[in-house]
Amino acid sequence: MDKEPRLKLAVQKSGRLTDPSLDLLGRCGLKLSRGKDQLMGFGENMPLDVLFVRDDDIPDLVQEDVCDLGLVGLNVLEERRLELAARGAVARFETVRDLDFGRCRLALAVPEGTDFAGLESLRGRRIATTFPFLLDQFLKRQLIGAEIVADGPDHTDLGEEARGQREMDG
Repeated sequence: MDKEPRLKLAVQKSGRLTDPSLDLLGRCGLKLSRGKDQLMGFGENMPLDVLFVRDDDIPDLVQEDVCDLGLVGLNVLEERRLELAARGAVARFETVRDLDFGRCRLALAVPEGTDFAGLESLRGRRIATTFPFLLDQFLKRQLIGAEIVADGPDHTDLGEEARGQREMDG
């Protein structure tokens, strides 16, 4: 007897998208069996398994066919798509549907006391970011040259030098 194939869905294990993602799955009728602190849940009434992972890993899990689907923020998805393109690779994932939760605002920040007279103030500056490819794309559209330094869990942590956020349009 053949076992029914099961879909694998990657979901953020902890963070702003976790509860809305699980709520969405529940509203779709999924009864999820998951013990406390387990990184995998099993659909009791549907052939769907849910993997609970870091949000930054979700595009790669879909890219490498470990998961069939993923619920992830557009900022994470687009950053990974741009990174793959920069290496000459093609993203093997796509946005299937925008969901009505998990809004994100990318922002620019400067050290307190720094004069900021708009984006032109960034020309020639050194900018740390957890989204180097998105920032590079944004600055190129604005025709502003700056040194971009990758900062975050997958990059060298430069610490919290910048304060006083300025919203980034685009």
